[in-house]
Amino acid sequence: MNAALLRSVVVVLCVLAACASTRALALDAAIVARLASDDGDERVAAVRAIVASGDERAPVVLKALADGELQVAAGRVLIVKEGNGVDAATGSAVSPLPDGLEDVMLNNRLRGELDRARAALKLLAPDPEARRAAVKELSGTADESMAPLVRKALAAEKDPGIKASLAMVAAGLNLRSADKATRLAAVRELSGSSNPSSKTLLIPLADASEPDEDVRREARDGLKAIEARLSRAEFVGLAFSGVSLGSILLLAALGLAITYGLMGVINMAHGELIMIGAYTTYVVQNLFRAHLPGAFDWYLALAVPASFMVSGLVGMALERSVIRWLYGRPLETLLATWGISLVLIQGVRTIFGAQNVQVENPAFMSGGVEILSGIVLPFSRIAIVGFAAAVVAGIALLLSRTRIGLFVRGVTQNRAMAACMGVPTARVDMWAFGLGSGLAGLAGCALSQIGNVGPDLGQSYIVDSFMVVVLGGVGQLAGTVYAALGLGFANKLLESWSGAVIAKIVVLAFIIVFIQKRPQGLFALKGRALES
Repeated sequence: MNAALLRSVVVVLCVLAACASTRALALDAAIVARLASDDGDERVAAVRAIVASGDERAPVVLKALADGELQVAAGRVLIVKEGNGVDAATGSAVSPLPDGLEDVMLNNRLRGELDRARAALKLLAPDPEARRAAVKELSGTADESMAPLVRKALAAEKDPGIKASLAMVAAGLNLRSADKATRLAAVRELSGSSNPSSKTLLIPLADASEPDEDVRREARDGLKAIEARLSRAEFVGLAFSGVSLGSILLLAALGLAITYGLMGVINMAHGELIMIGAYTTYVVQNLFRAHLPGAFDWYLALAVPASFMVSGLVGMALERSVIRWLYGRPLETLLATWGISLVLIQGVRTIFGAQNVQVENPAFMSGGVEILSGIVLPFSRIAIVGFAAAVVAGIALLLSRTRIGLFVRGVTQNRAMAACMGVPTARVDMWAFGLGSGLAGLAGCALSQIGNVGPDLGQSYIVDSFMVVVLGGVGQLAGTVYAALGLGFANKLLESWSGAVIAKIVVLAFIIVFIQKRPQGLFALKGRALES
């Protein structure tokens, strides 16, 4: 008897489980039937109820409604596609199709509600990108009917970034609650958030239109906390932008600090040597893409030394053929190098065309790291900052710890005495000019990673490079570093206040006044000008 009773209980439980499973896979037929109502409010309410149910058939029904596949006959809503029909609520097949089927029509209001509803249902999608897009679409447009689904998605979400954004959506929905405690909790949650959108949600609650004094006071305190955090985040972003711009100016000016600062040569073709380095990177990229596509992400390992060598060889050729005859004649040197720059620009246009070319970043330099909400540090900029630091360290070691560096410093300080000591001054001139030109090529390689490459690339940096070298002190590499970083930060700081054009004018005016008061720059002047 006991065994029979046990079997009966098991059978009953299995039946109940099967029924529960069937119900879990079915929508409420009455709610689905309201989609075919003549009352617009009724249809909107039906869409919201389907979303709130969180049922796995909800996306199927709403997609069918959006695609015009929903039909109704005798109060029963079917999904009809290619002559086959299924019950919209249960998903069971319907054959044959009943007579008198009519399409469930959409109007603009229902279509807008449907778009939001389908976006909300994507919060539970397995694809993280689909969930991220759904959260972005729902920000500021979600209504109270979506609150259960949003809470369900928030509890199940594992991705930290999506979870933080979804929490903002949930808090925004809670702000509309009739319950004061729920609203205060939502305000406190938003006050502790670093998301800039939380400020937008709290602003309406902080003015006189909010009837509850406690909510209003909490919102005002929250706004102050958020603004303080956003100010700190903005400063961090501004500081990184300044360092990033300064590192770019440093790379562009470092070679000029050798050719102009140490050798006294006004090289107006310095910008074109930067351009040559950028085009060398472009050629190396194309060679890897054509012959070594599997190793494409490593093309910079060859592009960096190649850009240095090509620009350095061009620079040494210029020094041996033209500039060596013009030492001590600055005006003639300026005019000659300006003419050379025009020749190089036209030569590049003839070979590569007048249009800009694109250099693709390796995979490891794509994207960025988000240190604070809204503050993203691009990997390409981080790499350039590190690259500039490595180049400066390498040049400092070269000039202070190697034989060629000793020769360059000796010739710079006293050419006649260096020659008497057996230093080949003419050869040192060529090496030094080649070194400065090679550094310009490295700058071009770096610049190719943050923008397009064109024949006029170097023209954008030649004036800034001279400003950096003159401000830092002619012949002082340390001064070049400080001047580049200082000008980069000053430019970005002024741009945030007054715009890029005014920032450039203010910086240029400052340099003019500074040089008038301190002609030697930040550091004492050293170079061939002292030999007289």
